[in-house]
Amino acid sequence: MVTTNPATRNFDIKDPSLAAAGRRRIEWAARDMPVLGQIRETFATSRPFDGLRILGCAHITTETANLALTLQAGGADAVMCASNPLSTQDDVAAALVEAGIPVFAIKGEDAETYHRHIHQAIAHKPHILIDDGADVVTILHKEYPELLPDILGATEETTTGVIRERAMEAAGVLKFPVIAVNDADTKHFFDNRYGTGQSTIDGILRATNILLAGRTVVVAGYGWCGKGIATRIRGMGSQVIVTEIDPIRALEAAMDGFMVETMEQAAPKADLVVTATGNINVVDRHHLESLKDGAILANSGHFNSEINLKALAEMSGEGRRTLRPFVEEFTFGDKSLIVLGEGRLINLAAAEGHPASVMDMSFANQALASEYLVSAGRTLENRVYKVPEDIDRNIAALKLKAMGITIDELSAEQNRYLNSWEGDS
Repeated sequence: MVTTNPATRNFDIKDPSLAAAGRRRIEWAARDMPVLGQIRETFATSRPFDGLRILGCAHITTETANLALTLQAGGADAVMCASNPLSTQDDVAAALVEAGIPVFAIKGEDAETYHRHIHQAIAHKPHILIDDGADVVTILHKEYPELLPDILGATEETTTGVIRERAMEAAGVLKFPVIAVNDADTKHFFDNRYGTGQSTIDGILRATNILLAGRTVVVAGYGWCGKGIATRIRGMGSQVIVTEIDPIRALEAAMDGFMVETMEQAAPKADLVVTATGNINVVDRHHLESLKDGAILANSGHFNSEINLKALAEMSGEGRRTLRPFVEEFTFGDKSLIVLGEGRLINLAAAEGHPASVMDMSFANQALASEYLVSAGRTLENRVYKVPEDIDRNIAALKLKAMGITIDELSAEQNRYLNSWEGDS
């Protein structure tokens, strides 16, 4: 642990000596991030962020490090803090500090340290925010109104964060524009579905080493993350039940071949429950009471509030112990329940998060949306916006090119046909 006073130095990480290992892992991830690599080369020439301070509140992983280095190449004075107490990779944090990017993040930090780190990063007085869950955006509005006039805007990575920021817009309190990176097609179609689907299973298996085949798994939520989780867990041989509140998503899950039930119906059957809704108490006290002995609970939503952990702690009292890293047993009555990763994002608590190839597109959106805010931020209203379509489509084209895939183009005749109402029927 670094021994200098964390309140006075310009970074707070576990151990600077881990930098070499972090640097190697960042380089490994970069091999699978060709789109962001191309953007970095362009930024190094165009320098869109010269004279600007950027605060990134994100999971401090190898993929995020490549985004931070891309912003730095574009001239940004960047600072990073964690968006989750368990998602930081300490060697990556050390490598970024070595590269001249202050980081305030330590894996396993307590809630007090987590919030102190956010405030230390805010002290950087950013012009642009890259947020993951809207913690920085909301804290700035509540506690730092004097900084708001200098902020060009923010980009938001997650469904949960976009929900919070749209609520701020609806309430009339949002003081700068926000680009909903999560809503870009090249983000949620791929990151949320393929990234979350694979990395959630990765985290569960690393934590538990259980066999998924033959188990009954309840997936709460059938948004893009839930779709990915349900599809991939079924591919591992599990019987999957989906719970939903949206009739269209529920119908889609049914048409995709999943059983669809309420959580009250599904919980007693579950060997494993995975939440991915962005809401609170999706697994509530009465669900916990109805779960079978030995049932496992994991969360893949942004915050650790989807499982009512407070109620579970009250129910178990002193009957609580850690069985292995990221695996905690709660005993009450004649049964015990298992919670993975403290109810936090299991794919980042117990594993390494999404594969680099899918984060390549997500962070390409972050980089280009930040560049867009430099040119357009002062002209935009204080609303939540989608990523401009030309940015979204350009990222898809760059990714296809990097994958060696070519697609057809419309001929002049086909273009005329599609743009005329007088064409042949």
